[in-house]
Amino acid sequence: MTARSSYLPEGLPIPVPEADGLSAPHWAGLRQNTLRIQCCKKCSTWQWGPEWICHACHSFEIDWKTVEPSGTIYSWTRVWHPTHTVLNDRGPYIVVVVELPHAGSVRVIGNLLGDAQQPVTIGAKVVGVFEQHDGTEPAYALLHWKVAD
Repeated sequence: MTARSSYLPEGLPIPVPEADGLSAPHWAGLRQNTLRIQCCKKCSTWQWGPEWICHACHSFEIDWKTVEPSGTIYSWTRVWHPTHTVLNDRGPYIVVVVELPHAGSVRVIGNLLGDAQQPVTIGAKVVGVFEQHDGTEPAYALLHWKVAD
């Protein structure tokens, strides 16, 4: 699902891959409305965050695979204190840790869309919402989460 309007205000730093390009496939996938997570070609271990080496077998044969952007809430927090000055009047907001069953149960972080005062349930099913930022240089995309219907 693609977000129709921007959840985050303008003025935040633009997320870009590291200088060595390690996370570039992830960010490129988000621009295509896909979630890409690393998986070892040798032992099939999924991993996040990105690394040049497999966390399990230490192989350098790491691949990026597209996975379904859906999962369950593993943990969460309601943020009351802004982490950047452009967020001064935007709180509270909810940050969730989402466990991805289609990717070896690795966990990723993102914002939970909807009412910032909504009750949040550990184990609730969520789906990804891609937010495209085409008017920036460079253009980028973010992945947020919303509670599944």
